[in-house]
Amino acid sequence: MHTTNARFYRSNELYRHWAPVFKILSVLWLILALFMMVPWAVLLIERDPDARAFSLSIMLVLACVATTLLLTYRASLELKPWQMFILTAGSWTSISCFASLPLILGAPQLSFTNAVFESVSAITTTGSTVLVGIDGLSDGLKLWRGLMQWLGGIGIIVMGIAILPFLKVGGMRLFHTESSDWSDKVMPRTGGIAKATLSIYVILTLTAMVSYWLGGMQPLDAIVHGMTSLATGGFANSDASFGAYAEQPWLLWMASFFMLCGALPFVLYIRFIRSSRSALWKDQQVRGLLKLLLAAIVILTAWRVLQGDNWFVSLTHVTFNVMSVVTTTGYASDDYTLWGTLPIAAFFYLTFIGGCSGSTSGGMKIFRFQIAMLMLRNQLRYLIHANGIFTTRYNQQPVTSDISRSVVAFSFFFFITIALLALGLAALGLDLVTALSGATTAVANVGPGLGDTIGPAGNFAALPDAAKWLLCVGMLMGRLEILTVVVLMTSMFWRR
Repeated sequence: MHTTNARFYRSNELYRHWAPVFKILSVLWLILALFMMVPWAVLLIERDPDARAFSLSIMLVLACVATTLLLTYRASLELKPWQMFILTAGSWTSISCFASLPLILGAPQLSFTNAVFESVSAITTTGSTVLVGIDGLSDGLKLWRGLMQWLGGIGIIVMGIAILPFLKVGGMRLFHTESSDWSDKVMPRTGGIAKATLSIYVILTLTAMVSYWLGGMQPLDAIVHGMTSLATGGFANSDASFGAYAEQPWLLWMASFFMLCGALPFVLYIRFIRSSRSALWKDQQVRGLLKLLLAAIVILTAWRVLQGDNWFVSLTHVTFNVMSVVTTTGYASDDYTLWGTLPIAAFFYLTFIGGCSGSTSGGMKIFRFQIAMLMLRNQLRYLIHANGIFTTRYNQQPVTSDISRSVVAFSFFFFITIALLALGLAALGLDLVTALSGATTAVANVGPGLGDTIGPAGNFAALPDAAKWLLCVGMLMGRLEILTVVVLMTSMFWRR
């Protein structure tokens, strides 16, 4: 009898612990299935055989949703912090797997490894691809690639604003003190912030779509590029990426603008609209990003002009590609590895940076570099004035010790992850440039790497399957701010 009671207690505990997580996951899967219906409808109208692939995919996802909801209908939706860690990692992983179904069942008929790689790259808005002959894909699959990145983009923002700060992970913790005074007055609940963010995201996306269409893109291309520009994802409808529009500078300039819009903090858009017209410019993170972009563009444009290139063409392509790499979008209008040794080194360094916290961008985020510089300045002050008392301030708010620890911990694990991933790729036979740049571009969620194989003019299809799985892990860890995944690997998390 005692044994029976113990088993019942344990099973009840397991249900209470895991059922809420799976119940919320099933809702997210349902949303994914609803979005699958958009390309499915397009394919039905066009009478394309790929419609069957989406039909089967939708039915499989809905079957999983129905089964999960049936098993968890009694579960509460209140989550503890440790459950949020599992939900965050589980949602991105499971959604990436379900999103790969149309790629496996559709016209490309990708292998399971390639399909998962493509979908992980899309959902994490990395932009690396294994597809060849993208121009010949059905309209539905092109649209699905764009939708996956668009969904990943809004997911990143919501996660950054609503989930990661609660878990004491990620950059938005830095803005808790700053945002608490205005969020209480302007947007009282996190749900309100999420809704306002979604509205802004949709409006900017629609603006980008219309702008591209008016600029000369075909309607489907304008729709897909509008979604992937704001999501800073980088998927395009051509093997040439944005290079298909290399002779249309107005499109490159528009894309540069919309990539920048995606890389700025969306909470500041809300403040800009509702209370402060100077919110964007006054933010220290935004100013730092703009200064960095300006410096990189000026230096690389001057380099190309000194090599004898036309100044306007140089300025256009340098601006576009710098914006693409720094915002971790991953578009390419030209093979910048052919510009010379300085641009190659510069683009490799720019790969690490990323946009602002609370944006769709990946990378380290600009604020971490700024915090590190402030910490270095204070350390130098202590060396000179050993008994001095110095307060580190960022955006007129004190930087607390826990934020400093978070920045140091993230930075350490960021580079350790890249180093270990590059080592694993090298062990699989990849050359040093491909291994190191591939690891960096995966963890930073940038897209193209360096070298002939995975460079801006290359593709990830030639890599061995084991390398693709390693890169999938890197992309997910980079998107989840690394510490969210690392904590799941510790024994103390599971002991609780």
